[in-house]
Parts: sequence; structure tokens; C-alpha cells
Amino acid sequence: MKHLHIKGGRVIDPANDIHEIRDLFVSDGVIVATPGRDATVIDATGLIVSPGLIDLHVHLREPGQSHKETIATGTQAAAAGGFTTVVCMPNTTPPIDSPETLAWVQDKIASTALINVFCAGALTLGLEGKALAPLSELAAGGAVAFSDDGHCVQDLSLMREAVLHARDLGIPIMDHCQEATLTTRSIMHEGAWSRYLDLPGWPRIAEEMIVARNTLLAEEMNHPIHCQHISSMKSIHLLREARARGIPISGEVSPHHITLTDEHLNTRDTNFKVNPPLRTQEDIEAIIAGIADGTITILASDHAPHAPQEKALPIERAPFGMLGLETEVAVFLTTLIHKKKILSLSQLIAMLTINPARLLKLDRGTLSLGAVADITLIDPNHLWTYDREASASLSRNTPFHGHEFQGRAVHTIVAGETQWKLSEDTTTSL
Repeated sequence: MKHLHIKGGRVIDPANDIHEIRDLFVSDGVIVATPGRDATVIDATGLIVSPGLIDLHVHLREPGQSHKETIATGTQAAAAGGFTTVVCMPNTTPPIDSPETLAWVQDKIASTALINVFCAGALTLGLEGKALAPLSELAAGGAVAFSDDGHCVQDLSLMREAVLHARDLGIPIMDHCQEATLTTRSIMHEGAWSRYLDLPGWPRIAEEMIVARNTLLAEEMNHPIHCQHISSMKSIHLLREARARGIPISGEVSPHHITLTDEHLNTRDTNFKVNPPLRTQEDIEAIIAGIADGTITILASDHAPHAPQEKALPIERAPFGMLGLETEVAVFLTTLIHKKKILSLSQLIAMLTINPARLLKLDRGTLSLGAVADITLIDPNHLWTYDREASASLSRNTPFHGHEFQGRAVHTIVAGETQWKLSEDTTTSL
């Protein structure tokens, strides 16, 4: 058996309400109470020792789009960002809308992934919103959620039927909230900058209408619906009110929606083109308030790689999306801990570990005795500058190139095995 002794770190395990300096022991890939003989010692002095981080909204692009990303490169980027578990979205080519495609992806995961990868299955056939995918077969094959990510089911009757089937299967739905008739040809947030740049606008209400719909469906069916990458202030208000009434609705926020605004598109730089779009400072303030008061319970990257030649197209034709896995932790630490001081470290880690694990019923996100030894070591004070050319991803479409951050993951352990470690000395004091 292989033994690890992670020594002297600040162990933060929100699932067990632990936040203290203590040692952590691993034997044969699981957390144990006592050190094994001849254990490899990892000096974690000055570092946070966290359950392995989880990102439930990642695009790994296989099958069919391997010029953008592969499961191998995407999970390398995830490991470099401190993530031990990700959930891949089904908007591949073909989509993950059949047990055969799901099995193909799972085989590819088994042979090439550095970390744990779970799959979301498509909600509708071809992600077309016209007929339900074989949800029972996808659930039996191991899908942990259903989503038409990147699309949104517009047919209310079909969506209601989908929630009913998902409830019977005990599988949550994750929804990209976008009313299609209000966003035809939309490029960016509808506002002063879209008018100045003469670009079609994406109004807030197109997101808010679907959040409201999902709230009503979650209440009627008493089944979890998770609203992906929330961007609008009123979406926060809707979620806050619904959750206060006990409705099983939740939302996630991505790094770019709390740090960047529509003004960043003033040069038509397509690295800032994302769906839902970057909005205003007023939206950012409302979203951060929603994070602070617990309305938003989960943080996720929406890692969306695109090849350089695709992002080099004019802004009207370039695809939506940006990279996120390698900068996610840094953005959240810098913004929510160091600058805004609105979360404790325990609260932040809960939003990246046990909260997504509970939503999707994953046996991850904790350092409990007997748990799989997925562990992330984080230096919350490490000062560094992100260089996209050093990225493990196949793509380079990030707006954070050259940004300075405070804090990053420095060591990623999956089932007791180191899958990534920062090469330089990163120890600083807490």
C-alpha cells in the first residue's frame, strides 16, 4: 500500500465542519486515521488542505471537437487548477444523448483522464428541444445530471415532462437559462455598450424568464433544477425568494460574471464573448450579494475551449465561451476573499466541494475517514500572473492572460496519487 502524510496544513473540510491545523493521512487511496509505515511526507505548512475541488460545468469537447480540447488535455488543465472531479457537458458531436455515446465517453475517460470525470446526459435528442433523450438509459449508464447545456428547452410541455422523468429517476436537471426568441443573433449584453458597438443585444429578461419558469417547475415537481452560469441581477432576486420558500432550485456563478463587464467588449475582443454575456457592474454587485447571503451555493468555470482560428473570426461569427479551469480558484480567491472579503475560506471551499457533490449525489467533496483521498492543496496568498501560453488546454481563449492573482492551487491529489504539482516553492503564511 502507498501511504501519504500531509503534514502541518490548515485542513478545511466543510462537510465535517473542520477548520484547523492538523495532519492528514492516506493509505491505499483513502483517508485514514493514522500514518502508515514509510509514508511519503508532504509539507503543507502554510497551505490549505481541502477536499478535492469539484467543477460541475466543464466542456471537454470529445467526441467530435478534439481540435478545441480533449478529455486528456481538459483534465490536465483541471488538475492544474486544483480540480480532482469535473462534470462534462453533453454538447459534443454527436451529443451525449444515447447510451452508446455515453459509453464511448466513459471509455475515453477511463483511458485518458487524469482526474475523475462524470457525465451529464442530454435532456433532449440532439439537444434540439423537440423530443426527450432516453433519460432512463442515460441514468442507468451513469449520467449524474441531465442538461441541454448551451441550449435551453423552449417547449414548456416538454420541459415539464423532462422534470417529471428526471424526478422519477432521482437525477437533477441543469439548465442553461435562455429564452430563444429574445436572443436571436445576440452577441453581447443589451445595453449602452451594445448600442455603441451596434451589436445585437442579449437582454437580462431572456435569462430571468427561464429562471422563473424553472422555479415554478421545481416547486410543482419538488425536484432539483440547477440554473447554470447566472449572470443577471433579477435572476439572483428570483432564486433568493424561491429558496427562502424551500423550493429545490439552485444556481451557480462563473468567475467571469463577477469580474468582467460588457465594457470589456469595447475593442470587439472575442475572448470576452460568452453566453450568457458579460453584463454590468450593477449585475456583478447583485451576484456577489447573492454569493454572500447563500442564494448562490455553487461556483463553476463553464470552461469552454475554442480553437484560435475560431476565436479569430469577427465577433459576429466567433463562438461564445472562454477557458476557466486553470484560473477559477485564483479568480474566486482574489475577488471573494482578498478584495471583497465576503466569504470565509470554509464557505468558498464548500461551494467548490461538498455543495456540488450533494447536488449531484457524488461520493466526493469530503475528507471523512474512509473517503477517497481526493485532496487539493491551496496557497491562498501566492502571487502570480497567468500566462495562457503555459496552459495545459489545447485552446487559448481566455480574457485573463496577464492578470495578476492572489492565491492558487499548488498540488492536486486523486485517490492518493499526485496528478499535478506546482514546480516552484509556493509556501506562504496564512
